[in-house]
Amino acid sequence: MATWISEVVGFLLILFVLWRYVVPRLRAAMNKQQETIREQLVAAEEAKQRLKEAQEAYDNAVTEARVDAAKIRDDARADAQAIEEEMRAQAEREVERIRQRGEEQLALQRQQLARELRTMVGQQAAELAAQMVRSHLDDDANRGKTVDRFLDELDAMSAQSGKGER
Repeated sequence: MATWISEVVGFLLILFVLWRYVVPRLRAAMNKQQETIREQLVAAEEAKQRLKEAQEAYDNAVTEARVDAAKIRDDARADAQAIEEEMRAQAEREVERIRQRGEEQLALQRQQLARELRTMVGQQAAELAAQMVRSHLDDDANRGKTVDRFLDELDAMSAQSGKGER
């Protein structure tokens, strides 16, 4: 029994040493570890909340980007339509200007051709008249009649001018 008591005393002594020196250090280490785990849980919750907020911000940004892209696309379509209409109007003005220019040139060419035709007809008429006069005067009888008629006309003119002076 003395062994047993000495074993119990040794056991109690070990328990006292453990309780006095080892347990407080273990508790301190455990408390520190628990505090670290608590901080990590809080940090994880905050990170989860920030992730949720970031996901919402991302979703909002994507939605805004889609709306902005649709607006930009619609604006671009409207601008393209306006540019197309402007180009069409400009082309129509250019076509009208070219058509007017063509009409003006056509009128000028028509006038020029009319002048040239008049000149040619006049020249041909003069040549034909000269030819007719030459052929008429080539005949001696016709030449005499023409000279007699000319002299009669001169006499008639001098007779009229003599009456007018009196």
